[in-house]
Amino acid sequence: MIINKGNMDNLFTGYKAAFNTGFRSAQPMYEKVATVVPSNNASEDYAWLGQFPKLREWIGDRALKDMTAQKYNIKNKRYESTVAVQREDIERDNYCIYAPLMQEMGYAAATHPDELIFALLAAGFTAECYDGQPFFDTDHPVGGVSVSNFGGGSGTPWFLLDTRRPLKPLIFQKEKDYQLLAMTDERDEAVFMRGEYRYGVDARGNVGFGFWQQAHASREALNAANFDAAIAAMIAQKSDEGRPLGIAPNLLVVGPADRAAARALIEAETLASGASNTNFKAVELFVCPWLV
Repeated sequence: MIINKGNMDNLFTGYKAAFNTGFRSAQPMYEKVATVVPSNNASEDYAWLGQFPKLREWIGDRALKDMTAQKYNIKNKRYESTVAVQREDIERDNYCIYAPLMQEMGYAAATHPDELIFALLAAGFTAECYDGQPFFDTDHPVGGVSVSNFGGGSGTPWFLLDTRRPLKPLIFQKEKDYQLLAMTDERDEAVFMRGEYRYGVDARGNVGFGFWQQAHASREALNAANFDAAIAAMIAQKSDEGRPLGIAPNLLVVGPADRAAARALIEAETLASGASNTNFKAVELFVCPWLV
């Protein structure tokens, strides 16, 4: 291929098509468990966290909730991935060998939020949420008492989530969406000095915790007794005023190590004894490849 602006623009169009093909081929999970919040700033404050918007009978004046009570801030970060295509490969018409790489870059961009979100979920035993406690903890303050969303243990963690509400247990804060860019001008330093044409994707955003009441974690064995205890603990969640929050867990998230136990617990119609499995299809199962 002759190196000129028109040909390089056409090459970028082809690479972008490959990138988009890879992006569309992915089936990311993050929107299932995280509220996507647009951002126009370097960081965003979430003063409203901790205020479940429950209705009450209107007697007298409206009861205003204090939306400044919580101090939780998520700072946006920059992310990138860049590859170099050699000038010789373009001149020798070998540029097609890079198309699968561009496609893989698109797939990586589409699944990057999953990596961030589920890494955050795994870090929830130590990382703090809006109330200043670890996201999974035994003493979240609610109405003057301590409430737990951690089932204890020291083994491989598994997670129960209520994801059916508009507000999810986690937050994916998006400032700039994933975009493929090219550095192909002959006057660019990399092109002039090293004969490299650079293609890269970048984005800005971050992840954070939403409502801890919609999530429960355990490091105990994944069995019927511990699963039922986690379900019961989530359903029992109440507001500061003592009203039930209506939490209804619908998703079980496990790492690859717990795949077999989770399938036996949720997807088997009968138990080894021959009795009916009362937890059959009780929740949806997601075996998360990022939880390793």
